[in-house]
Amino acid sequence: QVQLVESGGGLVQPGGSLILSCTASGFSLNTAIVSWYRQAPGKEREFVATSIGSDGSTGYSEPVKGRFTIVRDNAKHMVYLQMNSLKVEDTAVYYCKAVHLRSEYWGQGTQVTVSS
Repeated sequence: QVQLVESGGGLVQPGGSLILSCTASGFSLNTAIVSWYRQAPGKEREFVATSIGSDGSTGYSEPVKGRFTIVRDNAKHMVYLQMNSLKVEDTAVYYCKAVHLRSEYWGQGTQVTVSS
């Protein structure tokens, strides 16, 4: 069974850091295009970051550029989202998405709350 699972969310103060993890069962993330999205209350889901994988290319949305980093650990078949200098407006449910062999998979999401 193909499944994506995110973890690592939680409550953090403004300016703090968190690392989100994404892992898959049924296929390896090493051969997938992996992206992170987020959805804040009352807002549409939005793109955060992507990792192409095959050539090491990454991309970020403007609100997170310079603060977030998407990282692959091919040995562990995992993808991480390193989030630094977190802001209140980063509060959202964060989702991992993987595109593998033309199929798209989503995780269940992990809550990130930035608050003092």
